[in-house]
Formats: sequence, structure tokens, C-alpha cells
Amino acid sequence: MDGSDGEAELLGPFRQFVSLRRDVLVLSLAMFAFSLGFQMTNRYIPEYLSALGASAFVIGLFGTVGNVIGAVYPYPGGRLSDRIGSRVALTLFGLLSSLGFAVWLVAPNLGTVTVAGVVLEPWIWIFVGLFLAQAWKSFGLGATFAIVKQSVPPERLARGFASTEVFRRTAFLIGPLIAAGVIQYVGGFSASFQYVLAVALAFAVAATALQHVLYDASEDTLGAEFQGVREVLDDLRSLPPELRPLLVGDTLVRFANGMVYVFFVIVITQFLEVGLDLGPVSLSPAAFFGVLLAVEMLVALVSMPPAARAAERVGLKPVVAFGFFVYAAFPALLIAVPADAALTAPLVVLLFAFSGLRFAGLPAHKALIVGPAERDTGGRVSGSYYLVRNAVVIPSAALGGAIYGGFSVPTTGVAFGGSPVLAFGLASTIGLVGVAYFALFGEEYDAYA
Repeated sequence: MDGSDGEAELLGPFRQFVSLRRDVLVLSLAMFAFSLGFQMTNRYIPEYLSALGASAFVIGLFGTVGNVIGAVYPYPGGRLSDRIGSRVALTLFGLLSSLGFAVWLVAPNLGTVTVAGVVLEPWIWIFVGLFLAQAWKSFGLGATFAIVKQSVPPERLARGFASTEVFRRTAFLIGPLIAAGVIQYVGGFSASFQYVLAVALAFAVAATALQHVLYDASEDTLGAEFQGVREVLDDLRSLPPELRPLLVGDTLVRFANGMVYVFFVIVITQFLEVGLDLGPVSLSPAAFFGVLLAVEMLVALVSMPPAARAAERVGLKPVVAFGFFVYAAFPALLIAVPADAALTAPLVVLLFAFSGLRFAGLPAHKALIVGPAERDTGGRVSGSYYLVRNAVVIPSAALGGAIYGGFSVPTTGVAFGGSPVLAFGLASTIGLVGVAYFALFGEEYDAYA
């Protein structure tokens, strides 16, 4: 492939983006802005919690609450948007997310409060903000799947998802770099991170206003009234049977990743305590973490389009399996980095670049989820799939936090001192079981077979 072909492949998703119809274009711009805000802040929240006095278990619990929200929000969010219309839903969810960023911003100033005799530490407000900040994402998941499913031919589903992912994840690259710059040059993590939160809040407010003013609601239709839990169960039972091995393997891999995901920043800033010192350029561990996230996402952006093309030649399953393997192997590799001043930083950069390859399989993964769905059911199938997966993953972060930081059982004398190495090693073991299961039993989507 010559240089012009490579340039076309990388720029193709952006060219496709500018040709989108107005409502999808507005949705994509809002998604970009909110993604900037989330990526500037969410990966740093565990360190923010630590600065506010939270224990390792509380940090893990934060991840578990995030898993609860990820499991619970998308289904009712999609149903609500069907009932009240996309424009009203977008505005409502945007306002709630903006409020969530605001709560995170003022959390240190709220201090310790006592409610009904219960002392609430300042970190409790981070949990309150989480329920609000994640609201906008409840709209987008099923809608994105449905739009791509209906817009591209079956044999190019992976490439269609690659286009949307490359555009959205460009914000994942820019956001951590903005955060790293602010944290490095403002000084003092807690104070500098509040500046980061203020910038994220500004992005969220701007995105909410943009989508409310520009979104064309003339073609919106209101869906049928929700029929209750029976309808949810019917949707779950109607999942195509060929998705079950994928769902089992994916759930094990995501459970493993969920055990340690919130501790990646803690490992860099407190366990390895690794920054970057290149003479005139010297980054604190917290700022260096933002650079690592940018390296990870740069690799993801470069690798997704060719991986989607590769899926059209070799099939979706091998590409998805490779992404699962990267997910599973990364925790054990990260925690095993040697504490050598000369080697630690370069090795960590290489590992986060390797971690970026897990996103190479994401478009193929989404195509494998929605491919077997009947036309006009892509949103329902994807929503049901993620409801099951995310529900099972809910306790993973709390479990990982208990192993990472230790725990004791009251009145029994049973106690465990905690082991980051054990937590990360066990996570990789569970993830590799998921990889093996999918490799053995996973099925290929007919259009790619």
C-alpha cells in the first residue's frame, strides 16, 4: 500500500463524518465534546478520590458504581428518548451530565457533612457526581449501533463502526493531553484537577447548547409506551444464539479489566511512581499518565481502520480475539514492570502503546454484535447485549479494590493485607480464560465468513 492509500485510509472516517446528515452530525459533535470532558476527567477520578481520603476499596467501589450505571442507564435511556423525542432527551441528559461535572468540581469545598448521625466524607460527592455525569452516555449507545447498522451494507459493518470510533476517539486522544498540560503547569494535583474539571464543564455546557439549538427534531417519532419488565426479558430472550459465546468471552474479559481499570492511574502515580524526565521536559507521574493515555489512543486511532479492513479478509472473529487478548494481558504486564529508573518509563510507554491495540478489535466486535440482528432491531439487540454484560461486570471493581488494598471481616479476625500484584495477576488470568472460551466457541458473522 503506498503513502496516498495510507493517508486515505486514515482520513476516510473524517471525510465520511462531514458528509453525515444534520441530526447525526450534531449528535457526533456533541459526542465528541462530551468525550473530551469524560476523558479529561474520568481516568483521573481515582487519584482525585485518593486525594480526598478514599481507601483502595472505596476507589474500587467507585468503579463498581460506574459499572452499575453502565448496566442500568442505556436501556431506560433509550426507552425515554423514544418516548419524549431525541431533542428533549439529548438536552435533559446533557444538563444532567453538566451538573455532574459541577458536583465533581466543588466536591472538595463541600467538606465533611453529617446526615442522620452518619459522617459523610468529601469523596461521597464524587459518587453523587458520577450518577449525573454519565447521564448523556445513556442516550448514545443503542442509537449509534442502530444508525451504523442501517447505514452500511453487512459486509462493511466493521468499516462503518471504525469510522464512528475513529472520530469519537480522537477526543480520547486530545482530552488526556489537555489534562496532562493543566496538571503539569498549574501545580498540585487537587488544585490543578479542579481546573481540568472546569474545562470539562465548559465543554459539556457548550455541547448541550449546541445539540439543543442545532438538532433537527422534525423527523423524530415517539415510540410505544414501555410495557414493563416482561418487555426487557423478551428482548433478552430474543438475542441471536450465535452471540452467546461472544457474550460469555466478552463478559469474562471485561470483568477482568473492570477489576483493575480504576487502579491504572494509581499504579502509575503511587505504585510505580513513574514520571518522565527528558532533560528540559520533566513530567510528574500524574501528568505522565495523561501522556500515556494519549499514546494508547494514538495507537488505537491508527490501528482501527486497517484492522477493520483486515476483518473483511480474515473474518471478524480473529480480530476480535486479538483485541480480547490485549485486554487480558495488559494488567499482568503493567504490574510486572521493573522498578528501574532507566527502564520503567520506556517500558510503560510501550505497554500503553500495546494497550491501544485492544481498540483495533472494537469495530469488528461491534459488527459481530449487531451483524446477526434483523434490520431495525440493532439498537435493541446491542442494548440487551450490553445490559447482560455490564450487569455481570458490576462487582468487578469492588472485588479488585478489596484484593488491591486489603480487607478485614468484622468480628472474625480474618484480614488480608492487600496485594496489587495479586489483583492485577488474577485479572489477567480471568481475562485469558475469556479469550480461550471465545477462541474455542465463538462464531463468525455470515457476511464475513
